[in-house]
Amino acid sequence: MTGRFITFEGGEGAGKSTQVRALVAHLRDLGLEVVQTREPGGSSGAEALRELLVTGETGRWSPLSETLMMYAARANHLEQVIRPALERGAWIVCDRFADSTRAYQGAGGGVTPDLIETIDRAVVGETQPDLVIVMDMPPAAGLRRALSRGDDENRFESKGLAFHERLREGFLRRAATHPQRYRLIDADRPIEDIRVNIWAEVSDRFPELKGS
Repeated sequence: MTGRFITFEGGEGAGKSTQVRALVAHLRDLGLEVVQTREPGGSSGAEALRELLVTGETGRWSPLSETLMMYAARANHLEQVIRPALERGAWIVCDRFADSTRAYQGAGGGVTPDLIETIDRAVVGETQPDLVIVMDMPPAAGLRRALSRGDDENRFESKGLAFHERLREGFLRRAATHPQRYRLIDADRPIEDIRVNIWAEVSDRFPELKGS
């Protein structure tokens, strides 16, 4: 079975990490090699940049600066983790990828789509996800969940409700524009219902998993 690349996207507090872990466990139970990773981060260089991006004051970086740093981290992640895993036939399940840049820095921050796509072609190229799971829920509810965690990685959560409304619209537009690769999941439901829904979408996208 060839390697596949699945990404999870969505706003803050949508439950991506929980569902990433559930999907990874299911795929491993099928005997597949699965690499669980995240962005920003996932490799040593990218994790160093993550610390700069997700902590500190809200105005620490402009959206343009964030975009460049995100793609610098993404380049390292692709080089060190994602491409080698796909080449050996492993499955990748990644908590956020390039669509988060399109939403957070693009729709939310105002960086032009043309600039983001130009950088994406240079950095990501043909290593695009085979499936993008978009976890959708009202931003106000998601922010309450996210802020209740009380950790230091709250720079983006602190950008305000209007910002998060814009990035939600960015995710929804992307999913509507590319329905062949994107699956929209209602994340404002019980965890088990969401898990079953995601597995149905994954097994539909990858027929080789049917019946598993």
